[in-house]
Amino acid sequence: MSKPRYIIGVDEVGRGPIAGPVAVCSLCLKPGFDFENFSPLDRFGMKKFRDSKKLSPIQRLKWLEKIDLEKKKGNLTYKVCFESNKTIDQKGIVFAISRALKNSLNSLKVNKKSCQVLLDGGLKAPVEYKYQKTIIRGDEKELVIALASIVAKVTRDALMVKIALKYSGYGLEKHKGYGTAAHYRALKNIGISRIHRRSFLRKVI
Repeated sequence: MSKPRYIIGVDEVGRGPIAGPVAVCSLCLKPGFDFENFSPLDRFGMKKFRDSKKLSPIQRLKWLEKIDLEKKKGNLTYKVCFESNKTIDQKGIVFAISRALKNSLNSLKVNKKSCQVLLDGGLKAPVEYKYQKTIIRGDEKELVIALASIVAKVTRDALMVKIALKYSGYGLEKHKGYGTAAHYRALKNIGISRIHRRSFLRKVI
């Protein structure tokens, strides 16, 4: 493959929670994106690349501000797609992630033959994306995957805070749907809500 016109990073957030949707972000760096000036981020007190889950909420928001500034300049674009807990229960988490991934990639509307797709962990793009590479711990090795991870994490967390307003008492705004001890205590006291992944809670039901 000749030098790709576009570089796309893909990561998912929300595979493990017992409540809420899973999210996948595809982030596309456009021609002219300035890696040299964007990469040094010491002023945020971070490593060059870091898994979004290891950043503090404030650090993630600072990253997102920088990402959105580049988006306004036309240097990158991104799309986050969700699949609900109902889809996860009916079709499984692997199916849900695959569909969200496909939708997020296709939403970028980039020529599939002129882009390279870099994916974190065990993620795979649809076969029509010929130039793709799955990278273990990619969010610590590739800037574009790290950025996708941050966008996915911030976007899903914000959604879970909104969901918590409707499904109160579970602490969703704090743990974002993950199976903490406090979350399981709430399930025992309140019961399972419509936002929970019943397939993840077979021992609780």
